[in-house]
Amino acid sequence: MKFCDLNTNCETLNLSREQVADAFGDYWVNNYSQKVYGHLYKIHKNAKDFLMAMDKVHYDLTKKMENARPPRFEYEQIDDKTLIMHYKSQRGMIDFMIGLIKGVGKFYNENLEVEKLSEDKVKIVFKGKI
Repeated sequence: MKFCDLNTNCETLNLSREQVADAFGDYWVNNYSQKVYGHLYKIHKNAKDFLMAMDKVHYDLTKKMENARPPRFEYEQIDDKTLIMHYKSQRGMIDFMIGLIKGVGKFYNENLEVEKLSEDKVKIVFKGKI
């Protein structure tokens, strides 16, 4: 299932799947989640630390929810500025994940280069503060 199939028809909006995912990721991170999960952002000093914690956060937040199947993440640290995130989910929402990563960069006022390598892998280059 693709991201646009979940909530809207991208053609109707005349937007690409990437544009919809980026807009949603920005809204989720910088508006909605601040009201519900703001404390999770405050305990991390930068985008990289926050993203590296996401597998544990997803696991901890859903472990008591019956039938919850949150996405899981594995990490490859290529160097100090480059991270590969492996996306483990049957939902096929990697474009959504990319939009969220970009939103995290905006929240921490950091310039992130985000590249989709495959349907389950994203490369993130942390280029410093904006």
